[in-house]
Amino acid sequence: TQILWVNLIMDTFAAMALASLPPSREVMRQKPRSQHDFIIGRSMAWSIVLTGAAFFAVMFAFLWHIERSGEGITVSELTVFFTTFVMIQWWNLFNARALGSTHSAFHRLLRCRGMLLVLMMILVGQWLIVTFGGKMFRTVPLSWQTWLYIIVGTSPVLWIGEIWRKVRK
Repeated sequence: TQILWVNLIMDTFAAMALASLPPSREVMRQKPRSQHDFIIGRSMAWSIVLTGAAFFAVMFAFLWHIERSGEGITVSELTVFFTTFVMIQWWNLFNARALGSTHSAFHRLLRCRGMLLVLMMILVGQWLIVTFGGKMFRTVPLSWQTWLYIIVGTSPVLWIGEIWRKVRK
């Protein structure tokens, strides 16, 4: 059920949010691509590969650490792992919004009401699942301190993206 939440709900809402973004003037200034060009360019492909590899490495290291530190993985640790994964994806949604742009992920963010709604739905949905999901989602409620650690600890996903866009500018 955790995988269903991530794949069906989160990704679907995120895709709808990105599809509903207002048009960017920056995109209109770019030269047209050839109709024969693949939709994923070289820089986008590298971005996808490197981001995916980094996320995998972080989550694998986290899982390896909690597995080695005790007698297997507890439901509490699994809940933290699940929430960390969701929050990594949540922060990356900001980067996806700014993909191919030199603007900050926060540039005109308040105009993107659909995206803000989706971000809030994902965050509230994750909190509801963790708090009330119990056996169905194999979760236990997390303290506000744990939520704070997860949110702050996963936020470098956004900040690294912001730095990268600043460097490219």
